[in-house]
Order: sequence, then structure tokens, then C-alpha cells
Amino acid sequence: MSTTGAIFQPELIELMKSVLDQATLTIPEPKRTSAMKAEIASHILACAAKGERNPAALKMAALAAVVECSHYSHDIPPQRRGVPLP
Repeated sequence: MSTTGAIFQPELIELMKSVLDQATLTIPEPKRTSAMKAEIASHILACAAKGERNPAALKMAALAAVVECSHYSHDIPPQRRGVPLP
């Protein structure tokens, strides 16, 4: 997820900040860590660097990526897990 060389206009930076704040609020409070917020921000930056400007699309992409990173895998009941845990 490289954003090397990306240049963001002030308006886009404000949009990304807003999306980050909104996305963070959708996560349960105990999981709103600085690491989680950084992970979400990273995905927002990557999507914006690819040209995405729709706030809803940025938010959904960032949250989907974070969920796929298995941060919540311990919340998934055993019967719904694709790979059983030891």
C-alpha cells in the first residue's frame, strides 16, 4: 500500500480526515486504538492516491480492508471461521 509520490490538495486532506473520523466512530470503542486508526488512515490514503474521491467509497474500502486484516477474527464464532483455531 504505497502512497509514495502522492500529492494531496488541502480540500482532499480535509475530506480524508473527515472520512477517518467517521470510519473510526463505526468501530467499537475498545478497538479504537491508535494502531487501528493508523491502519484505517493508511487504507484511506491508498484509495485516495488511486484517485478515489467519494467519501462513502473511501470509508467502505478502508473499513473492509481493516476487517479483512483479521483484527476482529476473535469475534467470529467458531462455526463461522474458515480456518479452525487451535
